[in-house]
Amino acid sequence: MQIGIFSVSDVTTDPTTGRTPSEHERIKAAVAIAKKAEDVGLDVYALGEHHNEPFFSSSPTTTLGYIAAQTSRLLLSTATTLITTNDPVKIAEDYAMLQHLSDGRVDLMMGRGNTGPVYPWFGKDIRQGVALAVENYALLRRLWTEDVVDWQGKFRTPLQGFTSTPRPLDGIPPFVWHGSIRTPEIAEQAAYYGDGFFHNNIFWTMDHTKRIVELYRRRYEH
Repeated sequence: MQIGIFSVSDVTTDPTTGRTPSEHERIKAAVAIAKKAEDVGLDVYALGEHHNEPFFSSSPTTTLGYIAAQTSRLLLSTATTLITTNDPVKIAEDYAMLQHLSDGRVDLMMGRGNTGPVYPWFGKDIRQGVALAVENYALLRRLWTEDVVDWQGKFRTPLQGFTSTPRPLDGIPPFVWHGSIRTPEIAEQAAYYGDGFFHNNIFWTMDHTKRIVELYRRRYEH
């Protein structure tokens, strides 16, 4: 078991003082919290990705790379990376680079996000969210496990003889979690690849969470 801190990078008002910190303060605080997490013996620090207020973390790899330079043991993760609106080629490159800089201390949590408008901001259709998650991750895995990739899909331009750089550290890609609040297909996807499944139980009942987790475990075993 690993115990750590999970942040969605919110900028919120302190209910005890009524004061709202600036983005700059919250960004600096995120780094301080991560460093303190390592100091007190916690295992993980995870940072989300958002592209809208009231959140600050539009570039988690930048923040986690900065944290990696100031820590030595802490496992760094996203919470989550938007697999639907990010280009899987750029994800492959960015997180392999972060893996090298942190000496392998990187997990990657994939998700579709909880902000509908993010899809058109990046030229995507929210109605294709699950299909984007499935296709983009299939490509990402190939980019990390195959040195030369020929690929053609529905949602991006084809690749011919493409090599993603840098290659994963020691040939081992970052461990991947698939995050979901409500969608059985994502639990199925995580199980299919033998990856981790992260169920965020906000907005839903314990019974729903239990059903999704049990589905993942059954399909993983299968």
